[in-house]
Amino acid sequence: NINISICISVYILISVSIFTLTAFYAPWCGYCKKLEPIWYEVGAELKNSGSPVRVGKMDATAYSGVASEFGVRGYPTIKLLKGELAYNYKGPRTKDDIIEFANRVAGPAVRSLPSRQMFEHVQKRHDVLFVYVGGESLLKEKYIDVASELIVYTYFFSASEDVLPEPLTLPELPSVVVFKDGTYFTYDEYEDGSLSSWVNRERFQGYLQIDGFTLYELGETGTDPHYSDHLGALTCRSLGQIVVDFQFGHMNGSDYINSLIMGEVSVPSIIILNTSNEQYFLPSEPVESLEQLILFIRSVLDGTAQAYGGDGVFQRIKRVAYDARSTVMSVFRSSPLLGCFLFGLPLGVISLMCYGICMAESDDGAEDMEMMKREGLTDEEEEEEEEEERRHQTAKLERPGEEDEEEEEEGDEEVEEKSPVEKKLD
Repeated sequence: NINISICISVYILISVSIFTLTAFYAPWCGYCKKLEPIWYEVGAELKNSGSPVRVGKMDATAYSGVASEFGVRGYPTIKLLKGELAYNYKGPRTKDDIIEFANRVAGPAVRSLPSRQMFEHVQKRHDVLFVYVGGESLLKEKYIDVASELIVYTYFFSASEDVLPEPLTLPELPSVVVFKDGTYFTYDEYEDGSLSSWVNRERFQGYLQIDGFTLYELGETGTDPHYSDHLGALTCRSLGQIVVDFQFGHMNGSDYINSLIMGEVSVPSIIILNTSNEQYFLPSEPVESLEQLILFIRSVLDGTAQAYGGDGVFQRIKRVAYDARSTVMSVFRSSPLLGCFLFGLPLGVISLMCYGICMAESDDGAEDMEMMKREGLTDEEEEEEEEEERRHQTAKLERPGEEDEEEEEEGDEEVEEKSPVEKKLD
C-alpha cells in the first residue's frame, strides 16, 4: 500500500510539473552524501533562474517500488522526468554540469537557428555542434528521432543554408553537419552507417580531457562497422587514417584507471582501452617518440600487442569481487559506524547461529552418553561383561572338580553358620 501511494504521488508531481529532476539515493551511500550539498545548490539555482524544472530527491531503499519502476540500479541515480520519458544523467556530478543537463533536456529536442549571428554565437559556446540543414525530408525525421534519444549528451540544431558561414558550401541538401576541431564533417548514410551511430561517434572532440564519466560515454559509442576492413588495409594506411580508429585524450591522476584495470598504472603512462570488450594494452617499453607511439598503435590494430583484462568469465568474477571490496571500503571510509552496523551485525548473527548449532549437537551427544552410562549400556561396559562371562565359562570347563569341591565347602560353611535354633530343629 505504501509503494502504491508513493507511485501515485510521484505521477501527480510529474503531471503538475512537466519537468522533474530527481535524485535517487541510499542513506549509506558515500557518493550520495557528497552529492547532497551540490543538489541543494542545483535546486536553488534552477528556482532562482525561473526554470520550469523542479528538483527533488527520493530514498530508493525506503521506496524500492518507485526506484524499480524507474530502473534505478545504482546510487546516486539522477533522472529528468519529461512527460512519460525518463532521461538518465551520466555526466560529472557538479552544479554547472547538472544544471546544463536539466536545461538542455527540458528544452526542445531540436533548436532552430534563425540567423547567422545566432549561428556564430552558438558555435562559440559549443565545442561540438550538430546542425541539420535543409527543409522537410525523411532525413529530418530521422534527425529529430536521434535528437530525442541523444539529447542527454549534446545539443541539436537546425538551420537554413543561408545561415551558414559564407565559405561553407554543402555538396547536397538536406544534410547533417557536425562542426568541431576547427572544421566540419557531413553525414553520409552509405559510408557512416545509421545516423544514430554516426552522431554517437562524432559527439566527441578529437582530443579531450577524459574522466570516469567521459570514458563511460565513450564505451557507449559502439564499434566501427568498418573495423575489419581497416585491419585488412592496415599496411597501406597513413597516420591520419590510423588515428581515426582512436579517441585521444588525457586523464589527471590514475585512480579511475587503476579501478578499471583492477591494478596500478604508473604516472605518466600511455594505455589503450578497448571499451567494447574491456581489454587494455600497455606498451612493452617506454614511449618517448612519435615513431614509438605509432608502432604501439599499429601493434594493437594488427593484434601483436599483449592484451590484458577482457570480459571473460574469470574477469567477471574478479570484477564482482573487486567491486564488492571497493563498496565495503567506501562505506567504512565514509561512515565507519554505519559500516560496522551493516556488515558487523549480520556477521555476528551468523556466528552466533553457527555457535548455537554446534553447541546443540554437543549437548545432545553428552546427554546420550550420560543416559547410556546410567543404564550400564556403554560399549566399554558391555565388552567388559562379555569378557568376564567368557572367562567364567572357560574356568568352569577347565576345572569342574574344583568347582564341585568349592560348592561342597560352601555348603559345609552354610551348615556351620546355622543358628542354635536351626540346629535344634535339625
